[in-house]
Amino acid sequence: MHPSHTPQRPLVLGSTSRYRHGLLSRLNLPFTVTAPEVDETPLAGETPRTLALRLALAKARAVARQHPQAVVIGSDQVADLGGYPLGKPGTHERAVAQLRQMRGQTVIFQTAVAVVCTATGFEQVDLAPVEVRFRHLSDDEIERYLRAEEPYDCAGSAKSEGLGIALLDAIVSDDPTALVGLPLIRTCRMLRAAGLVLP
Repeated sequence: MHPSHTPQRPLVLGSTSRYRHGLLSRLNLPFTVTAPEVDETPLAGETPRTLALRLALAKARAVARQHPQAVVIGSDQVADLGGYPLGKPGTHERAVAQLRQMRGQTVIFQTAVAVVCTATGFEQVDLAPVEVRFRHLSDDEIERYLRAEEPYDCAGSAKSEGLGIALLDAIVSDDPTALVGLPLIRTCRMLRAAGLVLP
């Protein structure tokens, strides 16, 4: 049988993030979404890079247990300021504090993606670090930005795909969608390795 006629395994995104949902939709593959039940608390002494890799794999495995026949994507992003993890601020006050910490600094957004298929025993995880250089922001600029965009659900308190781009001096990355939450170049590579045919 020609491979293009073989039915594809179902694809499941193990994430409730609307950003990741939007990015995965670009591939024109049908997929469903399942929320991963994973404790995201960092372990003692865990680096942002190790944390992102561990959580991406944990999320993919958790969802793959519920959907053993499916190919499952898990992803996680940790903003890394000098080895210290910055989470989602959640509140205006915490976002102000984060942006003050990051002004004039280079923050590495450690974005990990994992692909797991229980039925075939397939498991891969990879990291797409994105180097983001923040401008020397004034308190006024920080305040105006946060009021305008309210990025309280974003690690590092800034949305590069929106107005947050105005806060930055440079973005250095080999996988351009990684900063938004899902490195699609690496994701495509893993999905092909897992046996999916991409359009």
